[in-house]
Amino acid sequence: MHFLTALMSILLDTTHISDDGMKSIGAGFAIGMGAIGPALGIGLLVSKAMESLGRNPEARGAIQTNMILGLAFAEAIGIYALLVAIIIKFV
Repeated sequence: MHFLTALMSILLDTTHISDDGMKSIGAGFAIGMGAIGPALGIGLLVSKAMESLGRNPEARGAIQTNMILGLAFAEAIGIYALLVAIIIKFV
């Protein structure tokens, strides 16, 4: 418990943290939180596509097209999170 109290006092004491340090923490937090959603989305999307291909192999074309479209949208969200992190870090 003493460790958490000491950690909180260090984090809340802004005299030791520079603006660049806070920007780095914010950028890391932004890309970390922004990458979780697309990673989970891509994993679930591919999982369900493979499951549906196993059940109905004849629908491969439609399933693959929709899966690739969903992957592109999910990846775009991850790229937006990266862009926000870069803006936080360097602006």
